[in-house]
Parts: sequence; structure tokens; C-alpha cells
Amino acid sequence: MGLAGTIFIIFSIIFIGYAAARLRILSEAAGDGLSEFVFVVSTPLLLFRTMVSADFHGSAPWALWMAYFAGVIGAWLISHGAIRAVFGRDRRAGVVAGVSGAFSNLVFLGVPLMLGVFGHEGVEIISLIISIHLPLMMAASIALNEWAMRRDGVPTGETSLAETLKAFLRSLLHNPLIIGILAGWAWRLTGLAMPELASTLINTLAGVAGPVALFAMGMGLKKFGISGNVRAASLTATVKLMLMPAVVLAVAWALQLPPLTAKVAVTAAALPSGINSYLIATRFGTGQALASTSMVIATGISALTLGLWIAIATHIFG
Repeated sequence: MGLAGTIFIIFSIIFIGYAAARLRILSEAAGDGLSEFVFVVSTPLLLFRTMVSADFHGSAPWALWMAYFAGVIGAWLISHGAIRAVFGRDRRAGVVAGVSGAFSNLVFLGVPLMLGVFGHEGVEIISLIISIHLPLMMAASIALNEWAMRRDGVPTGETSLAETLKAFLRSLLHNPLIIGILAGWAWRLTGLAMPELASTLINTLAGVAGPVALFAMGMGLKKFGISGNVRAASLTATVKLMLMPAVVLAVAWALQLPPLTAKVAVTAAALPSGINSYLIATRFGTGQALASTSMVIATGISALTLGLWIAIATHIFG
């Protein structure tokens, strides 16, 4: 199946999930249950399996991380500054805009896309990004929100910085994706072979992560929807889909990343923002409509822009 066919299948599954929710074929609770299954069971097992069995030779993780997070920083700064300068929003809304413009949907959309376009080697490479992406993005979001609240004169409560960091680390270590990654590395370090029955069980549950994640994502788009702030959301969506992959491509080229690694990095950067941007906005109590609308707009447009960036990366890197 070619690139166009793969992208068509992926977004068709998302649309079917959206239609199932829109037509009330499945309830909102069913969508939440599917999302929870993907987040708590299937994807952690997929990441565990990847960490145990992957051959990361030649993936150049430090250079990969430098290229990808150069795009994150650039997209975050532009999104934050534009929301503040163009739309006159406060600093906390700027933080939410930064998250929406830089936080890629690496798990629900990225993993199935990499598997379909680049195969298991693509999943191995994006797993290197996932392994540090969530902790760094959450830490940056919390720190910048604290800074924004103090600069905007918003009461921050009695929670000290130490207590905030402690709560963050606790929630991080309870995150199923982080647990899957750490458990995979721990098993890898033992050098032990995975028992056949355990391997079969893990493969069975991990194997459904892609399609179920896409279907659940479609149902989630109906749940969150377009909630206003369309102009501001369109701006952050444009930064996410066009500026961020352009920066990553330029840095990947400058660092001379291996061809497949470079293509995966650019594709990961070209992914739309996911539900985490909305959850962060909800936690901070501001910018929920901006995050929700940006996620929906970016996801819809990415059906076209993802193919464009994959084609450009393939032309440049081979």
C-alpha cells in the first residue's frame, strides 16, 4: 500500500470513530473506555515490546532529540508570542497556545502512522522521542504556567515549588506510558529472553493499539469539538503543521541524521496536537476552547499536510 493509501486508511478509521460518536452508534462512555484501554493497556505494552526488542543502532538519539525539540521550542515560542501579540491574551493562555502549537499526538496518531508508513523501524525511532517527550512537555507546561500565574498576578495558592515538583514526579511515575517504557528498558537490561506465552500475550494486546487508538481518537474529536477561538486556534494549528516540521527538517538536515531517522522526526513534528493540550488547558483553568478547537482543526488539515511533509522528507533524505 502506498503513502496515500496508508494515510487514507488511517484517517478513515478516525472518521468512522467520529461518525460512530456523532450518530450515537456508540456512547461517549464507550469512547472513553476505548481511550483508557489504549492508554492504560495496549500502548504501554507496545512501548514495552519496542523497548525490549528494538535495535536502536544508528538512530542517533541525541541528534534525533536535538532536531525534534528544536522544532518544539520554535513552535512553542511562536505560538505563545502570537497569541499574546495578535490576540492580546494573557501569559497563561500563551502557555496553552504554546502547548497546542508544539505537543504532537505521538501516541494515538503517531504510532499507527509510523507503523503504516515506515514499519516497525519507524515505531522504534518514534519510541525514542516518546520516551522523553511526555515528561519534558509536562514539566515545561507546569513550570511555565507557574511563571505565567506569578507574572499575571494570579493567586497560586499555598503549594510550594517543591510540592509541585513532587506531585509532578508522582503523577509521571504513575503514567502507564512511562511505566511501559521503563519496564521495557529494565527487562532489556536483564538480557533475559521473553517467555513465549508472555510474548504472544503482549503481541496480541499491543497489536490492536493502532486501530483502536485511531477509532478512539475519532470519537474524542466529536466529544471535544470546535469550541470557539477559531482564528487563534487556526494560527496555532498552522504553526503546528507547517512551522514545526520545517524547523525539524532543517535541523535534521544540518545534523545529517540517518535518512529514516530524519523522516520519522519530520513526520512526528508534522502530527497535529492531541488531547494532552486540552487536558493541560483544563488543569490550568484557561484556554480550553483554544486547545480543543486547535486540536480538531489541526487533525482535519493534517490529513493533507502529513502526506506533503512525508513526501518532502523522502525527497530530501531519500
